[in-house]
Amino acid sequence: MHVPRLLTSLRIRRPIGCQSCQAMMDILYTGPVPADGGSPMTVSEMSPSRAQRQTNTQRPNTCCFCWCCCCSCSCFTVRNEEDRRRKSLQTHLETISNCEPSTKPTLEEMSVWSQSFDKLMKNPAGRNVFREFLRTEYSEENMLFWLACEDLKQEMNKNTVEEKARMIYEDYISVLSPKEVSLDSRVREVINRKIQEPTPYTFEDAQLQIYTLMHRDSYPRFLNSSLYRSLVHPGSRTSSES
Repeated sequence: MHVPRLLTSLRIRRPIGCQSCQAMMDILYTGPVPADGGSPMTVSEMSPSRAQRQTNTQRPNTCCFCWCCCCSCSCFTVRNEEDRRRKSLQTHLETISNCEPSTKPTLEEMSVWSQSFDKLMKNPAGRNVFREFLRTEYSEENMLFWLACEDLKQEMNKNTVEEKARMIYEDYISVLSPKEVSLDSRVREVINRKIQEPTPYTFEDAQLQIYTLMHRDSYPRFLNSSLYRSLVHPGSRTSSES
């Protein structure tokens, strides 16, 4: 019978992958050994010339999940490229999360903030001060979400829109996120439907709802807060303490 010889041939000619895969194949293999009864020689047991030939025939970077690959593995390269792209977008969103660049507001500008919530939100310095107040109330994520939605509306590239939309969803919509914003079930259903094919306006309804929440709930307390009063009346605290 030629079966043992065939199995031996398969054992000797099996493709050589990474060391961990080679070791696993040696463990799993239970077929017949070569006719001389000896175990296959390792590279260290071979003669220098044979070891050199054996080393030169190995295929580098073979994927651990495809032992029979005949080309270099590219799955990790693709994954690394995706990670780098995600980190780049994350850095951009973190820049949004930091205080927006703005000039120092004048006393007149700060007084205008009390006239309407829209005037406050249209002023970069006003948004920064309002964010500081929201942070004291542990609701800064509302402003961060609103800013992220504004940034998404300015994006035109389809792939970037999809990436940013997915990150906004994970950061502010997902129930598993520590920064989840408060949205009703209707708006969540709309988002879950739109996120399948995201656009720059995927979160428009949610953004409006959070804007309204900040206007009705947080804005009145902001105007009465010591933070805002100390800005528009800088000498009031000193005079009251003296």
